[in-house]
Amino acid sequence: MEFAVSRAGTTRITLHGGSDTTACDDATDQLAENLERLAAEGTISDWEIDDADVYEHPTAPFDPYTIALEFSVTVVVDAEDADAAAERGAGAIDDALETAEFDAVSYTSSAAASVA
Repeated sequence: MEFAVSRAGTTRITLHGGSDTTACDDATDQLAENLERLAAEGTISDWEIDDADVYEHPTAPFDPYTIALEFSVTVVVDAEDADAAAERGAGAIDDALETAEFDAVSYTSSAAASVA
């Protein structure tokens, strides 16, 4: 049976930006590009960026911002039941984000499976 498995998490992106707003916008755009690429490759089936906040402000001129981004991703897996799907989907999400070289990923929810 096919299940859609979703998981929410956070990641950080470090980059140079002119202000809090432009740094958050640039980090959101960068994360969106990575997630769109994963979706185009078929690695994930859906994604959403929920929020972007400054994690660490520059300490001196020309130092970078570190932006914390909240996101959720969904994969579709075949499994016998929802528990097996959640386990398999969590592994698929881990692999996809690792392949895309996301930095400092931490999950804010357990993998949740629903019939696709």
